[in-house]
Amino acid sequence: MNMTEKQIPWYFTPAVVIVAGCLVAMVNFGVRSSFGLFTAPISEAHAWPREIFSFGLALQNLLWGIATPIAGALADRYGSARVLMAGAILYAIGTVVMAVAEAPLIFHLGAGILIGIGVAMSSFGIVMAALGRIVPPEKRSWAFGIATASGSLGQFIFAPLGGALIAAYGWEQALYILAASTLLILVFALPLMVQNSSSTKMTAGEADITMRQAVGGAFGHGSYLLLVSGFFVCGFQLGFILVHLPPYLAEHGISKEFAGIAMGAIGLFNVVGSYMSGIIGGKYQKKIPLSLIYVLRSVAVAAFILLPITPVTTLIFTATMGFLWLSTVPLTMGLVTVMFGTRYMATLYGFVFLSHQIGSFFGVWLGGRLYDQFGSYDPVWWMGVALGLFAALVHLPIKEMRAPKFAAA
Repeated sequence: MNMTEKQIPWYFTPAVVIVAGCLVAMVNFGVRSSFGLFTAPISEAHAWPREIFSFGLALQNLLWGIATPIAGALADRYGSARVLMAGAILYAIGTVVMAVAEAPLIFHLGAGILIGIGVAMSSFGIVMAALGRIVPPEKRSWAFGIATASGSLGQFIFAPLGGALIAAYGWEQALYILAASTLLILVFALPLMVQNSSSTKMTAGEADITMRQAVGGAFGHGSYLLLVSGFFVCGFQLGFILVHLPPYLAEHGISKEFAGIAMGAIGLFNVVGSYMSGIIGGKYQKKIPLSLIYVLRSVAVAAFILLPITPVTTLIFTATMGFLWLSTVPLTMGLVTVMFGTRYMATLYGFVFLSHQIGSFFGVWLGGRLYDQFGSYDPVWWMGVALGLFAALVHLPIKEMRAPKFAAA
């Protein structure tokens, strides 16, 4: 920033920017975390097979991933706030379309394309890139953990709220209220305007390269490719659980209200998990805790589906998964900054996140597709277990050091 500390207005100070970024992450992740509660009501209201709703949300995850590198490049070039604000508007419009759609194609346009792009442009990936530039290197992992924990807090707030809104007003009115909630991002993003004055600058210790060179250099770096492949698994597991756990619980006699509480528990415990992940990532190697997270996820899923499904086992499972839910994000973003620096952080994390969302697409879509075919979610549960063990292995060879092309001469 060109302004001295005395010239910076209070609403542009680092503390305010961090709080604002956390509020953006809370709303962005919180609203979409409630969408799984609409699976059964919307499918039943339109007499659709479950695959239609599943494909809409799978498309949302895919578009979220495809648009994230583009949104990251725009944020790296023009700053974060304008991108966040445009995303909030698309997010709100898509949620309204989701409520009024009578045909699958229109539903997929709203729930899939518009929300997917809107979420990408207003996501915590954009927020974390902004925060990563205003905190010193030794605090970055902590800042990433704070932002991720805020997204989790949003899930804790909005998942039970979504269930309560459906019960009180019906699913259509609930979606209108959630659409209005996304527009809060317009206000929360204002302090991030401090970064909109110019394109991202090179910082000390980083090579002076173009964005094209940065992207090419990253995809020529073996550790980056391993990180990309591992994050696919994270998306598969989370996407499937977020959309299909509520109807899975309903099949086992768990009420919608309790399902909302259980989904909220994921967000609550992930506040702790994400924050601790950020602290651990700032002190130790990041790849080891990443591998451990994937192993523990596989163990938790296997235990959950093998034991009787009761309110107690459900809460134990969602609390455990919550602790492990987004704890991969601070560590993954931290590895991106270690290998490539901060100048093109949003762009390069965007491509990693694209892999995550391709995994989400398959987790959400296959959940509905295989359920319609076999009448059971078990095949996808076990696929998640196997993929978790795969992810644990691929992170181990990652080299935690600056990639040669990105180090200053």
